[in-house]
Amino acid sequence: MTNATLYQIHGRTAVIILNQPPVNSLGLALRTHLLADLKRAEADESVDAIVLASSGKLFCGGADISEFSSDDALAEPNLPQVCDALEASPKLVVAAVNGLALGGGCELTLACDYRIALPAAKLGLPEVNLGILPGAGGTQRLPRIGGVQLALEMITSGRPLGAAAMLDAGVIDNLYQDGGNFIQAAVDFAQELVAQHKPKRSCFEMSVDTSNISSEIFNEFRAAIARRSRGYYAPERCIQAVEAACELPLAEGLKREHQLFMECLDTPQARAQQHLFFAERGVAKIPGINPKTTATREIRKVAVIGSGTMGGGIAMNFINVGIPTQILDLNGEALERGLGVIRKNYEYTLKKGKLSQAQLDERMALLSGTTDYADIADVDLVIEAVFEKMEIKKQVFKTLDATCKPGAILATNTSTLDVDEIAAETSRPQDVLGLHFFSPANVMRLLEIVRANKTAPDALLTTVQLAQRIKKVPVVSGVCWGFIGNRATDSYLRESMSLILEGASPAQIDKVHTEFGMPMGLPSMVDLAGIDVGILTREDRKAFTTDLDPSHFAILHKLYAKQRYGQKTGRGLYIYEGRDKQEDPEVLELAAEAAKEFGVTRRSPEQISDQEILERTIYPIINEGARILEEGIALRASDIDIVLAYGFGFPIFRGGPMQYADEIGLERVLTALNKYRDTLDKGELWFKPAPLLERLVKEGKTFAQYQA
Repeated sequence: MTNATLYQIHGRTAVIILNQPPVNSLGLALRTHLLADLKRAEADESVDAIVLASSGKLFCGGADISEFSSDDALAEPNLPQVCDALEASPKLVVAAVNGLALGGGCELTLACDYRIALPAAKLGLPEVNLGILPGAGGTQRLPRIGGVQLALEMITSGRPLGAAAMLDAGVIDNLYQDGGNFIQAAVDFAQELVAQHKPKRSCFEMSVDTSNISSEIFNEFRAAIARRSRGYYAPERCIQAVEAACELPLAEGLKREHQLFMECLDTPQARAQQHLFFAERGVAKIPGINPKTTATREIRKVAVIGSGTMGGGIAMNFINVGIPTQILDLNGEALERGLGVIRKNYEYTLKKGKLSQAQLDERMALLSGTTDYADIADVDLVIEAVFEKMEIKKQVFKTLDATCKPGAILATNTSTLDVDEIAAETSRPQDVLGLHFFSPANVMRLLEIVRANKTAPDALLTTVQLAQRIKKVPVVSGVCWGFIGNRATDSYLRESMSLILEGASPAQIDKVHTEFGMPMGLPSMVDLAGIDVGILTREDRKAFTTDLDPSHFAILHKLYAKQRYGQKTGRGLYIYEGRDKQEDPEVLELAAEAAKEFGVTRRSPEQISDQEILERTIYPIINEGARILEEGIALRASDIDIVLAYGFGFPIFRGGPMQYADEIGLERVLTALNKYRDTLDKGELWFKPAPLLERLVKEGKTFAQYQA
């Protein structure tokens, strides 16, 4: 068994090396060994300095997530005790930060007297992303060492900062760039400090320097992050913790930090954010496929069919990680235009300082275009991203089947169409699957991987691992209309449009959705996406979706007939002047007209409560999720949450629809569905509870507890 730490003596310096690969997570074993080694060094009279280092490529990734559900997480010595011991050591302690130091790993470095780092090192406190705050002194030590502004920005955003920036802030004391033995450099630095009689720098003896900050800094900062922190619990407590650092001595500040930490821990937001954290790490586990025994296919070259916005975005994912990629478009002008758009995207990133000219040139060198299918005969993966029409996609796959080499994976980027039907057009259905990227494809992290009936296990596993390589979160879905995401959210659109027909205003629906935590309400999203796009893309859905009932989208069809397509035409469900919008009385008149045509009973907006809007638009997502889960379309309830949170804007702080339902109680959801089932004209059709939901309520279980 690997020793949790390594203990070495270099002259008069003791070196304690964190040795828990791959990330040196701060589990009980590592904490225990670290503290024991610290006491050993303190007791050795021949030692006058201590270096804390790492045996791996990073310094420390923070808490051990495997302990989150066990008593070991808070067992003694806990992390605050270890950090306090480092700070209280009578001997000078230097942290040698060779790579990432995140969360508790960063807090370890802050408890040391001095810090030396490699240029590639980064320090961060990402706890806010788990709905909590740093609980081992980070909120108290960072403002003392690096200042209030730095602490506020790092702790409330969770984003790490590089060693150069941390050097400028005074958190890093020495940036080692000579390329030699880093641990020896840290030892030399420690001995240099001792020789110069440099003092220990305990935060117990420091106060926060507030001489150069505004008395309103905290209120101003609250206002600055109000939009991105809306609905979350932890950011405000992070600010309060930094405030405490300015007002209290360290010992009392640490007590306040612990109090705020515990407040965050027992909140729906923390449970939701941690649920998604673990869900993301579980999506790649596919029952029945062992990654250790299933050989994957090598992907050395990729082709994308279609040079539009989606095709170009998909291609960027691959050239970003060094995979040569060809874009094929039979229209030469469109192809050149698409390649130009990709270059402009990179040039924009270059201007923002997030990409060097050398990187831009390297990526563009990996990209090529063609109008001839013969040129992509040797690719290992081809992704079709043409217009969402079955007949067009079928023709593309017939051509790919005749052109591509044996063993090449043939993928469709369809968002709704039957992948089995597409695969049947080929002689190799085992090589066919869906890779549903979300727009913009080079930005959105979610990738739905659609496993067709005959998709080979090695093809599926290859694309799952490739998705992780291109920094996507892969969720495997079975074949059905809309897969997981579009199928689950179809009712969201249906009920929103139905409520407008019944008398609710678009603004009222938007308000409910944004207060719930959606980035924008459904009516605003429809206008942004384009009413014309929505109408045209629904043509292939009629046999599967709510287009079976034309009343649901009557208002959109009326707007479409008037060429009111949304933001791009200046009028849709709203009237637009630039980015500003205002309500349009004509929409309500059109809704009343459509209601009369379809025999829909109208009510005044005052008679339609916010609670009804919430229940009718959000709860059916949960209900459809239950069906998706029971049918085996999704492997886990948490996979549905990942898709809805990462691809459709379901608020992260609610954890996705299934976690949200578990949090508020499945019985509450079931009761509401049954109410609308009984009271609405077509309630039996649209609000009939899923059998799984009814069964879980009867058994007193949650979606998280469900196993097929």
